[in-house]
Amino acid sequence: MRAMVIDDSRAMRMILKRIVTKLNFEAVEAGDGKEALDLLADMTEVPELALIDWNMPNMNGLEFVTKVRADPRLREMTLVMVTTESEQSQIVRALAAGAHEYVIKPFTEGAMIEKLALLGLVPTGANS
Repeated sequence: MRAMVIDDSRAMRMILKRIVTKLNFEAVEAGDGKEALDLLADMTEVPELALIDWNMPNMNGLEFVTKVRADPRLREMTLVMVTTESEQSQIVRALAAGAHEYVIKPFTEGAMIEKLALLGLVPTGANS
């Protein structure tokens, strides 16, 4: 399985990449939503999962989610917002735009794995 990690923080991309790699995902990184869309346009296989920061330059996470949901080729991708935006209204906006889940930073590796398990993206026994 493939995952895309979209965050303007290199350190956060490394943390998220390490988590999904442990779960046997092949990870691709992007520094913002526009870069992610450009990478997706060149891919023959769409990743099963995208972990998306909200606050990024060029194209933020909410704009990325909206564009992905409008593209029939990308519609099956599971989208998880991973962000410091913790206001209920922001969470509602992200979910309404098409995000499947919402993880607030800072998070633990275990919490992230639990969210992905809820979405059916963690092989049984992978988080033990």
